[in-house]
Amino acid sequence: MDYIIIVAGGKGLRMGAEIPKQFLPVKGKPVLMRTLERFHACKPQLGIILVLPHAQQPYWQQLCKDYAFTIAHQVVDGGDTRFASSRNGLAAIPDDAVGLVGIHDGVRPFVAPDTIERCYEAARERGAAIPVLPVTDTLRHQQADGTWQNVSRDAYRGVQTPQVFNIALAKEAFRQPYQERFTDDASVVEALGKEVTMVEGNRENIKLTTPFDLLIAASLC
Repeated sequence: MDYIIIVAGGKGLRMGAEIPKQFLPVKGKPVLMRTLERFHACKPQLGIILVLPHAQQPYWQQLCKDYAFTIAHQVVDGGDTRFASSRNGLAAIPDDAVGLVGIHDGVRPFVAPDTIERCYEAARERGAAIPVLPVTDTLRHQQADGTWQNVSRDAYRGVQTPQVFNIALAKEAFRQPYQERFTDDASVVEALGKEVTMVEGNRENIKLTTPFDLLIAASLC
């Protein structure tokens, strides 16, 4: 069986909102519901695990009632860091489970079905896969002496989610002690020496972080 862990631990500080950003409505529906719907529509047999801070779970349960949201999912407690939250989500999967697990940002509701399929297919074949996009902006890097220099954007990729792994591989990776270099889930897996395959993402798969992002989200619905 395959799974998707949706991590939603944001506080919405950069949104300037009174409620966490994953609960903000976009065109009349909370962001987090749109994210769960996207995966369920693409792969209905996925086991959905939602990682939420314990204090936010009653609010989510009330939202599900208010919106008559019936997509089956399991809720587990979030951790103090993204690493800990992903680890908690993985702990909800049986240790003897065989299949794949994706880990996705709860505030990326516009991941394309094709992107989801590419990630799971590549992970099934290679063990680990992430969606990426070419960088379109000019990049500058600060040198040791404090000066700045342009670097070739061809040497960089922007990384998205879902990041998908063989379940046994992911569980082994997250048994490692936390390190500062763990900037995403793929970096945890790479610390074992495992190569992560890159597949094409989709431009619409933005992470909703600022009020401007909500304007873009409304236009994508």
